[in-house]
Amino acid sequence: MGSHEPPQVKVIALALDRSGHKFLWSLHVPPAVDAAAGTVHFKNPEEMLPEGFLERIQERGMVCGWAPQVEVLGHNAVGGFVSHCGWNSILESLWFSVPIVTWPMFAEQQLNAYMKKELGLAVVMRLDYRKGISDVVMADEIEEGVRQVMDAGREVRKKVKKTEEMARKAVMNGGSSFNSIGRFIEDMIGNI
Repeated sequence: MGSHEPPQVKVIALALDRSGHKFLWSLHVPPAVDAAAGTVHFKNPEEMLPEGFLERIQERGMVCGWAPQVEVLGHNAVGGFVSHCGWNSILESLWFSVPIVTWPMFAEQQLNAYMKKELGLAVVMRLDYRKGISDVVMADEIEEGVRQVMDAGREVRKKVKKTEEMARKAVMNGGSSFNSIGRFIEDMIGNI
């Protein structure tokens, strides 16, 4: 889920704890900012978590500073992915047939999340992003998104699986992407 300010981290922890689902949370420490601006500096992500959180979730959750996203998404135990909806994350989740809970933060992520929603390939937690300290996504929103993708996401899961199959066919020999890149290479070589 990337890097968040401490108030948001505590809310995410509460939502994951309440959801009852197994999870892997890649929690990045926010970049250091001038202390004069009132930003608290953390050396360890655990310092931002609610007291007792790690003990409560030790049988069903793991918090780490970094995780190899492609390897994680490729594991058959992964049932859903809360994502900011960057394009690479979208493609990786489709490639491995993992439904997304949308949480766009900036740039093209909002459009990507909207497309995933319109195609029925995602559960929408939030489709808009706002800047400012007061915009903390509430635990109920996060918990509901996780529950939807894990419990009630059967229709989304079917559509994601179908899209994964289409994507894999496209890059195989004779597929549309395979053929397009082949023509592009031929054109480039022909114009040298």
